[in-house]
Amino acid sequence: MPVNRNPTVRQRRLGRMLKDLRNQAGKTLAQAADELQCAESKMSRIEAAQSGIRALDLRVLLDFYGVNDQALRARLQELARHGRERGWWSQYEDTLKSAYADYIALEWDAADLYVVESGLIPGLLQTPAYTEAVIREQRPDKADDFDYVQEQVKVRGQRRQVFARPAPLRLWAILTEASLRHRVGGPEVMREQLGHLTSQAAQTNIQIQVLPSAAAINSALHGPFGILSFPEPAETDVVYADGLIDTVYYEEPAQVEIFTTLFRRLNSEALPADESLARIHAAAQEMD
Repeated sequence: MPVNRNPTVRQRRLGRMLKDLRNQAGKTLAQAADELQCAESKMSRIEAAQSGIRALDLRVLLDFYGVNDQALRARLQELARHGRERGWWSQYEDTLKSAYADYIALEWDAADLYVVESGLIPGLLQTPAYTEAVIREQRPDKADDFDYVQEQVKVRGQRRQVFARPAPLRLWAILTEASLRHRVGGPEVMREQLGHLTSQAAQTNIQIQVLPSAAAINSALHGPFGILSFPEPAETDVVYADGLIDTVYYEEPAQVEIFTTLFRRLNSEALPADESLARIHAAAQEMD
């Protein structure tokens, strides 16, 4: 089987989960290869997402690792079967950064997203006008490229389909108070955006909190980040942290725990839902 030098996010997740299950079962790479009657190098490629795995081989491995959870087995089989699929976002691969495309794939499969934004409204909660203003500010070299800007706005809109799934994404967003007062696109755009925030907060699967500017914990924020959790408990959470140039992903449990702990602290310092809504309303009224 040829080496896959450009694995999808789903293939990488499958490989990571198989490696974790092997380690939890106390099996070595050589033992797993013996069970499949294949070379150790093939097992290494499967776990590194450089090679796919047949449905029969997957069942053999799961039996060997003692995986009896039928829901987990079904999830792994689904990842193996649809691993090569790149989703609706692949049609924009010429203009989307690979890191952004990877993020969309993770977001699409996630069950929960815990996001912290230090300066902007989170992408899933943005209005088209706000998104357009953000893109023009962040990419001044593309500000006059109508097709590019509109395509990015369209992608942002399609991402919101995660809320229309049979099992909608559950979103918990913590926004800094400053993000409510940045006049992105001007007062009219911001009034619309803040009104949209309040309507979204009424959804049962969306929780919005505002972190007051007076909260000392603002000094612990090094930039926006999010924690993605997936349907199966056996699948580890993934953290993304946005920077000026690129997005960095953290998957090691110790790294993820650092961000999880910070999110819990922010959650306790941020205003409750009703007070957060009042703060959003106040910010909207201040727009002139």
